[in-house]
Amino acid sequence: MHKRVCRAGHIHTQVIAIKIARLKDGDRETYGIIHNDMMATKEEITYSTGIPIPNIMRDFLFDGWLDEIRKEKARLVYGHKLSEFELLPPIPDPPKILCLAFNYIDHAKEQNLTPPRDPALVIKPRTALVGSGSSIRRPDFVSQLDYEVELALIISKTARDIAPEDATDAIFGYTILNDVSARDIQHADKQFTRGKGCDTFAPCGPWIVTRDEIADPHNLRLTTRVNGNLRQDSNTSLMFLKIPDIISKISRCMTLERGDIISTGTPAGVMLNKPNAEFLKPGDEIEMEIEQIGVLRNTIRDM
Repeated sequence: MHKRVCRAGHIHTQVIAIKIARLKDGDRETYGIIHNDMMATKEEITYSTGIPIPNIMRDFLFDGWLDEIRKEKARLVYGHKLSEFELLPPIPDPPKILCLAFNYIDHAKEQNLTPPRDPALVIKPRTALVGSGSSIRRPDFVSQLDYEVELALIISKTARDIAPEDATDAIFGYTILNDVSARDIQHADKQFTRGKGCDTFAPCGPWIVTRDEIADPHNLRLTTRVNGNLRQDSNTSLMFLKIPDIISKISRCMTLERGDIISTGTPAGVMLNKPNAEFLKPGDEIEMEIEQIGVLRNTIRDM
């Protein structure tokens, strides 16, 4: 087995689940594979495997390079601490960010609604994306800022009219998305675009976990904590529309493209329509965790 001493003087030769992060190293963008709190950077992947992977993460994800790395994964070297880098949103410039509304049985129930049989979709702009560790900026015209923890799918190929039984093949991997929502704007506008589309209203990450690493995406605990206090605690088993139906139904309406993000809805526990709701305020720290994926961390600040 290939061994190499990293800058901290430790030898790393282990590989477990494939977690791929998009990173900022000073002024330079890069990417790498994570094991615990250590990182094999793009350069280290090439050095330890001999495979000249591309500079652009999107090419690495969708052009078959990961399959080559899997064959050599025992040789990967984790030579840097993850804390040395800034985490960026895992997918740069996704063609679409699609978010489902009221797709959890418990969330629909707390809103006195019946989950829709077809996906009720909200489209967020790419400019709403930020990574884990970044700030969520509250505009000065927003007073009721809310959170929504969601399991997000990364689409692997361009396709339409996907049959439910073929839907899994269209998934590259999974990540976490916070569908940040300005409830006062939603109520005033009578629709969701402005209230969910502000800059920084789609924190996403902290990385992508490849599809094969999660045996059952419909049995994952997901939680939200605000300043350490538990606000949401549910399980993806409570999705009304399951992932194959979500992908199939959306693809009958619009072409899915590689790199699209589909966020599958949020469970109970948001502040929407709650009396004496504790909406988010500057300084609040949000931690969203989904089992087998990781923790998405962000802080609220005023613009």
